Amino acid sequence: MIPRYSRPQMTALWEPEARFKIWFEIEAHATEKLGELGVVPPSAAKALWDWWATNPAIDVDAIDAIEAVTKHDVIAFLTWVAEQVGDEARFMHQGMTSSDVLDTCLAVQLTRAADILIEDLDRLLDVIKRRAFEHKLTPTIGRSHGIHAEPVTFGLKMAEAYAEFSRCRTRLIAARAEVATCAISGAVGTFANIDPRVEEHVAEQLGLAIEPVSTQVIPRDRHAMFFATLGVIASSIERLAVEVRHLQRTEVLEAEEYFSPGQKGSSAMPHKRNPVLTENLTGLARMVRAYALPAMENVALWHERDISHSSVERYIGPDATITLDFALGRLTGVIDKLLVYPERMMKNLDKMGGLVHSQRVLLALTQAGVSREDSYRYVQRNAMKVWESDGQLSLMELLKADADVTAALSPDQIEEKFNLDYHFRQVDTIFERVFGKA
Repeated sequence: MIPRYSRPQMTALWEPEARFKIWFEIEAHATEKLGELGVVPPSAAKALWDWWATNPAIDVDAIDAIEAVTKHDVIAFLTWVAEQVGDEARFMHQGMTSSDVLDTCLAVQLTRAADILIEDLDRLLDVIKRRAFEHKLTPTIGRSHGIHAEPVTFGLKMAEAYAEFSRCRTRLIAARAEVATCAISGAVGTFANIDPRVEEHVAEQLGLAIEPVSTQVIPRDRHAMFFATLGVIASSIERLAVEVRHLQRTEVLEAEEYFSPGQKGSSAMPHKRNPVLTENLTGLARMVRAYALPAMENVALWHERDISHSSVERYIGPDATITLDFALGRLTGVIDKLLVYPERMMKNLDKMGGLVHSQRVLLALTQAGVSREDSYRYVQRNAMKVWESDGQLSLMELLKADADVTAALSPDQIEEKFNLDYHFRQVDTIFERVFGKA
């Protein structure tokens, strides 16, 4: 985790003190149920909760000092708690194993992280929707292979992003549900030394589902799906960021990141206004995606458990969620303040002498009785003249002067095929599909 790309709410979730507090809650809830079942004295849980009610500070340094001797983090934590609580603490961890604490804690952290990320997506979706309706009918050129294709609107570009991030939100909700499981099943997951009702109680208290078969660890296919979902969200972030980067190119300049007063674009060239935020988002997306692969490699553990996954998750749990949280926040800011230039969009759309209307003429010729092959040939030979003139010639005028074309279409019919509004007839339909009825 790098502070430069971190935000406080998500970072706090992964701090050692936060982790130890979750560990305590797991242990205390388990002891509470064990007391109800008569396995340990009810006074044991009371002692734990009474101590907790005093809002003690977790002494991370003291726990670390114990771990330096024990070489075991959970034992170090239990030892420290016992020193604070006293004799009743000996009933903690009855029939449990370390994975019961570690895996359940990770489930809590990932579900809480997912909740933050869902809120991030909601804010991003709100901003994208606002910009979509703002530019619902702002004409711009659609590009395929980076080349002018046919007209679209900038609002449609935003609607496309909205639909994509809506899918991201749906996937994240599903991934959250999949990873939100609790395992309190003891060594090798057989419940030999702990009643399954303890697991049910802890799960209920922490807002988790029970893990049907934990084997001692929660199966890592759940985590693989979670981190893969984060990777997909990162890819969607990059896709929108790359669109902004292309639109900000000097030769295009249809939109650009907000450039604040006093901001500098280059240490050498004072004129520069670079798309640094969206370039940064492309880099951050690469990192989040990179965390998905080790999560998938964690699935294949030895027999009922090993700890090859442990060091991996200590990295990817905080780093993936913190980085994605930051990236979503940054993208929201970019789209919120994005500078959009409709006049430049129209200038670029008109740049190539009407070539963007070629398909309409092609279709009109076929409907007038000309074969598709001949129709394509008639339009293309004129379009290539416009292309080679760098848009200085007019496709409409060339078509009007082409005897093969005018044998099938009148000048008025040709001109009608160059009506820009024709391309936007279904914008309302698309918006209704994306955003629902007004």
